[in-house]
Amino acid sequence: MVLSALRSRAKQLEKETYALYLAYRDPRVHWHARAFAAFVVAHTVSPIDLIPDFIPVIGYLDDLVITPLGLFLALRMIPHEVMVEARQQAAVASAEGRIRTRAGIAIVLSVWAIGAILLVVVLAGLIQK
Repeated sequence: MVLSALRSRAKQLEKETYALYLAYRDPRVHWHARAFAAFVVAHTVSPIDLIPDFIPVIGYLDDLVITPLGLFLALRMIPHEVMVEARQQAAVASAEGRIRTRAGIAIVLSVWAIGAILLVVVLAGLIQK
């Protein structure tokens, strides 16, 4: 019973994340809400955690706190009518098996690459001084 409840909740979270993905692409959404929603979607669907799970207690914070909090805040930033439409589209996509996570993985890998480049540039600047 608990396992089926968790599966149901995971499926609901998957649809809500996909709806958020659809919503942040809508032109009626402000740029700051788009940027935040894109980050939340990428973080949620990424196989790479910002805080690795092997770190005791803190490793699970992003899964248990950051992701739901990010979804909550992002959903509050997006107009209600946009989310209603996006949820309808997500329900159809879920029923047809069309929900994909590749975009989120690509975004997170890009952010990690940019972060690594910035770190190298900063370290190179410090070494040269």
